[in-house]
Amino acid sequence: MTRRDAAVTTRIRLWLAVGAGLLVILGVPALTGAGYGVAPPKVASYAGENHDELAAIGVSHVVPPPAGYHAAQTLRDCNQCPEMVVLDGGEFTMGSSTSEKSRDKSEGPLRRVMVQPLAVGKFLVTFDEWTACVTAGGCQSNPNPNDSGSGRGTHPVIGISWNDAQEYAHWLSSRTGYRYRLLSEAEWEYAARAGTTTAFSFGNNITPDQAQYAWQYADAGEPRRPHGAKGTARVGSFPSNAFGLYDMHGNAWHWVQDCWNANYDDAPTDGVAWASGDCGHRVLRGGSWIGIKGLLRSAFRLRSYPISRGFDYGFRVARSLDSATRSQ
Repeated sequence: MTRRDAAVTTRIRLWLAVGAGLLVILGVPALTGAGYGVAPPKVASYAGENHDELAAIGVSHVVPPPAGYHAAQTLRDCNQCPEMVVLDGGEFTMGSSTSEKSRDKSEGPLRRVMVQPLAVGKFLVTFDEWTACVTAGGCQSNPNPNDSGSGRGTHPVIGISWNDAQEYAHWLSSRTGYRYRLLSEAEWEYAARAGTTTAFSFGNNITPDQAQYAWQYADAGEPRRPHGAKGTARVGSFPSNAFGLYDMHGNAWHWVQDCWNANYDDAPTDGVAWASGDCGHRVLRGGSWIGIKGLLRSAFRLRSYPISRGFDYGFRVARSLDSATRSQ
């Protein structure tokens, strides 16, 4: 780690400690590495019509959604439910190479993972959507999450624990009859990469025009903005990735289902959540408005207690597509 990276990371951790109060965050990996590597071919968007297009950008063995669904389809199961985007399944490379800038050893070894078709929240769950759950009698363990001055409405709901996110998914499932849940870590990275193998879904770098993060900590040679993001942005404020998903980098951290493991040795390769290991910690992905860009990378992993309501912790949901998930 360079002296500059160490100083920036120390400031971020101090800010997290002050802002979160009693929140305990363990094991934020060190930022190390040398270069982002070479960008592969990629497309600006994927309309779900050409599987060869997916193969060209790093996804193989494409599995179309079941009958009644098609890739890139959007759906909303109730007026208060999150808008979802249907994704093809496929095999992709998960993790980061040893040459990727800011890479941590927890991001390896690289491996191929097969993800089944699913629907993913187009946006992070918002305060409006959380309030709908509370009003309907759900989400009672955290009825009024603190927005930390960012704003409510269509801002991503923050101050959410892993346990809180489970409660929301349970309410959605009961409300709609479909099985809503958190994404697995593999599903999240598949959705975030959207066929890319670069550090970010936008390429080897990310800019303040593409995500909400700590802009003031620019890389050497980049224009420096005097102030970073002041809080979360409304969902959809920045461009989507090629799968039509917004804020997969920055704005608010995403809880995922998995137990924490220090690396991918013996990890599942079928896309399901890793249900063993250190289940006293769960995994967060994607970075947040307060994070430096290295924390926003598609491969970066953070761990925290499932009861922790970090002031920049949010989530998005997944919905299974097989007919057996609909209750009668």
